[in-house]
This record gives sequence, C-alpha cells and structure tokens, in this order.
Amino acid sequence: MSVLKIGDKAPDFKLYNTEKQLCSLEDFKGKKVVLLFFPLAFTSTCTAELCGVRDDISKYTGLDAVVLGISVDSLFVLKQFKEEQHLNFDLLSDFNKEVCTAYGTKYDSFVFDMLGVAKRSAFVIDGNGFIQYAEVLEKASDIPNLEEVKEILNKI
Repeated sequence: MSVLKIGDKAPDFKLYNTEKQLCSLEDFKGKKVVLLFFPLAFTSTCTAELCGVRDDISKYTGLDAVVLGISVDSLFVLKQFKEEQHLNFDLLSDFNKEVCTAYGTKYDSFVFDMLGVAKRSAFVIDGNGFIQYAEVLEKASDIPNLEEVKEILNKI
C-alpha cells in the first residue's frame, strides 16, 4: 500500500455521512478540502484532535476550506460521536476500508488485534483535486500538524 504524496491526484470516494447522505470528493470540486483520517471515535486523541478542529473551524472556512473527518467506524457510531462532541463538520464512514486503503493510510494491525483501522492522517486537496499536503502518522497518539495544514490552505 503506497502513501499518496504532494502532486498526486486525490482518489475520489463515495462515503456516507452521519445524516445517511452519500458524499464524494467530486461534490467539493472547486473547493479546498481537508481530509482528516482518524482511527476510532470516542478515543482520547481522536476526540482531542477533532474538538480542536471544531474550535478552530472559522479559520478553515475563512480559508475557503471544507473539513471532512473519516474513520472506519459505522455512520451510527460517528453520528453519536459528532452529536456528543458538537462537531461542526462532516464525519464520513469508511466502514469497508476502501478510502483509507486508496489513500495509503490503514494499519494492517491496530490495538486489540483490530485489522484495517485508519491511521491518523491529514490531506489537503486543492480545488482541482490534487494533493497539496499529506501527513500519515504511524503513532496513533500523534496529531497532524494542523498549523501547517492552515498554512498550505492559505497558499493555495
């Protein structure tokens, strides 16, 4: 599984959000998109990361960017997580692990022998669908450099 890099065309996808609506990358053509892959809802680092983005959402929208969180959790789990944490951006369910595989951001084996969990990762995709930033973390307790993400968004 190869990791995508800057300049690569971002793979399109079709995933359900917490409102049971099918979303694709193509839906955001012409907009900047921040994809945040995260291992599992309701875990401490995932909650801290996504709540930090929630609290800073005006900076992302001010840079004309859409933020999408993606995990292998079911859309039902993600709906509960989004509601409890008052998240103000879409969470998408990659339950079948196709998107994290396409983006090269999937653990073969995670804690408690869980297979195919998404690695914590950040991708910035420009309005033409090309990757302008890619950070895939091996250690689940690390958080992507979100300040650098905003700097990239400001430049494109």
